[in-house]
Amino acid sequence: MEAPPTPPVPLAALLADRELGLRHLAGPAEADVHGVHASEMADPSPYLLGGELLLTAGAELGADPDGYVSRLVAAGAAALGFGVAPVHEEVPAALAAACARYGLPLVEVPPPTPFTAVARSVWRLMAQARTRELRRVAEVQQSLAAAAARPDPVGAVLARLAASLGGWAALLTPPAAAGPGAAGPAPSSGAATAPDTTGAGIVRAAGAGVGEEVLGAVRVLARRVAGGAAATATDAAGGTHLAVYAVGGGRVLALATPARAPGDHTIASIAAVLLTLITAERPAGAEAAALARLLLGGSAAGALGGPGPWYAVHARGGADPQALAAALGTVLLDPEGPAVRLLTDREPAPQPGWRLGVSAPAGPDALPTADAQARRALDRAEAARTPLARHTEPGLAGLVGAAEARAHAEALLAPLSPALRDTLRAWLAHHGSWDRSAAALGVHRNTVRQRITRAAALLGLDLDDPDTRMELWFALTRAPES
Repeated sequence: MEAPPTPPVPLAALLADRELGLRHLAGPAEADVHGVHASEMADPSPYLLGGELLLTAGAELGADPDGYVSRLVAAGAAALGFGVAPVHEEVPAALAAACARYGLPLVEVPPPTPFTAVARSVWRLMAQARTRELRRVAEVQQSLAAAAARPDPVGAVLARLAASLGGWAALLTPPAAAGPGAAGPAPSSGAATAPDTTGAGIVRAAGAGVGEEVLGAVRVLARRVAGGAAATATDAAGGTHLAVYAVGGGRVLALATPARAPGDHTIASIAAVLLTLITAERPAGAEAAALARLLLGGSAAGALGGPGPWYAVHARGGADPQALAAALGTVLLDPEGPAVRLLTDREPAPQPGWRLGVSAPAGPDALPTADAQARRALDRAEAARTPLARHTEPGLAGLVGAAEARAHAEALLAPLSPALRDTLRAWLAHHGSWDRSAAALGVHRNTVRQRITRAAALLGLDLDDPDTRMELWFALTRAPES
């Protein structure tokens, strides 16, 4: 599953930071800040992506603050931070009036607070929020996997999902398969009923009840994925966020929640995978539980029939995944995704028409690591054009799961721009040599020095510390390409 996007920083969190000393002057006091941009241009709007806290000292504000603010709002700026002194002794009243008129939050940045301090606080808070969201997703993932192993797995997964998202969750039948009596939810769901205008019926539901408007909108939305045209779709009705996910056999997972957090899509996708597994004809029972835990990165120790050793396999190239599974002596197969994934207790051998990546032998509790090893082995097999590659990576990189390493790297390096990451990578690769780093990057040595100083300030780290350099190198080699 993909990691959730980085959550925004509430403007209130910056206003509450006493060290920054920001003061709200006009416009709403609430906003979601997705980044920071400083500019003294008369019209910085072409350089905004949306969601930024724009910082300015008003050097080019001019005599038209109304037009200045209107362009920022049209560009999607989240808020305006105005630094008093040296250009203006106080925030211009006309600017405050324009922000109030257009609904743009305006905050005063006091003279002792540099703009870089505000930017650093935003990146720090974003990294902390992302770490919290990743932890929440991991905890819900574990609880969903546990729910899938209960006697009533469908009801348990829906109940756990609804509780985790604070809303309503339901499993719908395909429109063509729903009968006249399938329109209403299970008696224990607490959901309201509505006329079945699309033919899609509710098999099971859990969580807070929903009204007719929401239920009707959910059924209409479900038709977009039930036919296979899309894997997921979203909408809103009556102030409620709606989302539907395709589940095996044409069934649909439907959600109605009062709010939507960045990690909710990842959580719902996990639940959809689980529901696909536990409602499919094969694999069933302990086999489905084992595969679910492999997919979710949890422990399959309680579901596998023995201590192993087990091999995770990633495969590409062939046309019949079921035949591949049979050749490898297993039914633990996940054919969906960029690569076919399998789990077997037999040592895999090359298979005609396939390229295989095979993990090191692993016990049941080491399957998440084995899954990552198999993925990397398949990459090597494809690069070398060989039918099978086995995991051979030694050292620390082989002990840390790819997802965990990537999440840590993204959180640690979040304050750095792509240019700063590239410079830091080159500087570390050349053991701190300014001249060699500059030559590798094609820039002046003073540029390298300035960028490294900037990176150290944003990260709040001592780059002369060998432990710090080691951790940053590990993060830079595991983070996605900038």
